[in-house]
Parts: sequence; structure tokens; C-alpha cells
Amino acid sequence: GPVGETFRVTQGAVTEEYVRSTQGVFQFELSGDGGGTWYIDLKTEGGSAGFGKPPVTADVVMSMSSADFVKMFTDKLKPFMAFMSRNSSIIGDVMLTLSLEKML
Repeated sequence: GPVGETFRVTQGAVTEEYVRSTQGVFQFELSGDGGGTWYIDLKTEGGSAGFGKPPVTADVVMSMSSADFVKMFTDKLKPFMAFMSRNSSIIGDVMLTLSLEKML
């Protein structure tokens, strides 16, 4: 589905440089189609992204619908704007989401 595809593309976009400059782990709790727990690890060497809990504790946990998540990654919705809306929440280091925005 679109969520899995988004993470596949993200995994391909993860570079050592992003990992070095970000040093953050993002966990996504997605509801709806293709939902569940997903992660982007920009802290562990090499970085990774995929389904399930991150390999290390997340710095940021974002909860949103899978539809909003896909919109966020296709640049139809800025992460920061997503969390200003009521149907999303963010727990943890909000500043790290700005570095995620750069990567998108």
C-alpha cells in the first residue's frame, strides 16, 4: 500500500549524512489503511526505516492517520502543520521534526 511504499522510498533516501546531522529516531503510530507502528531511524549507523518498533528508543512518536502520513511525505502536508491539526499528535523532541521536514 501507499504507507509501505512511502517507507520503502524513505529507506532508499536515508544517507549517512542525514543520520549524522539528524541523530533522531522517529516512530509513527498510524491509524487506518496500512496503519500500525512504523519507524525511521536516523541515529543508528546506516539508518533504517520500516514496519514495527525502531531498533532503539524513539526520540519522537507521531500519531496520525495513514492518509495524513502519506500526504506529509508527498509534500501535500508539512509535518509541523500536521501537528497543529487536531487529528495528529506528537510526543518528544518537536525540533527533530523540523529536520525530518528537510529530508522530505
